[in-house]
Amino acid sequence: VQLQASGGGLVQPGGSLRLSCVASGFNLEDYAIGWFRQPPEKKREGVASIYSHDQFIFYADVVKGRFTISRDNAKNTVYLRMNDLKPEDTGVYYCAGARKDPRLVWDTYEYDYWGWGTLVTVSS
Repeated sequence: VQLQASGGGLVQPGGSLRLSCVASGFNLEDYAIGWFRQPPEKKREGVASIYSHDQFIFYADVVKGRFTISRDNAKNTVYLRMNDLKPEDTGVYYCAGARKDPRLVWDTYEYDYWGWGTLVTVSS
């Protein structure tokens, strides 16, 4: 079971990025997938989560209206589209998978598998 996040980079404020989380070893559709981020010298925080079979989608208040999470089952991939990026969006972004839909969406202990992070830097 493996999750691999990619798509990070350096972008100017107001710009966009699309992160990808590719799963191997399990059927992504059956899992809840969350995106988390860890800003420099801060705690890891939840950003967006999509529950199994797309039953529910959650966004952190600070990204609502700017970020969109989606799933492509044929590619076993979950995406995070990030628009209107701000310097405070800077951080290492991780995707995580949960075998059971979390009771507390932003509780990292509810996610069983974590991929390597991808760095997003928003700066002019």
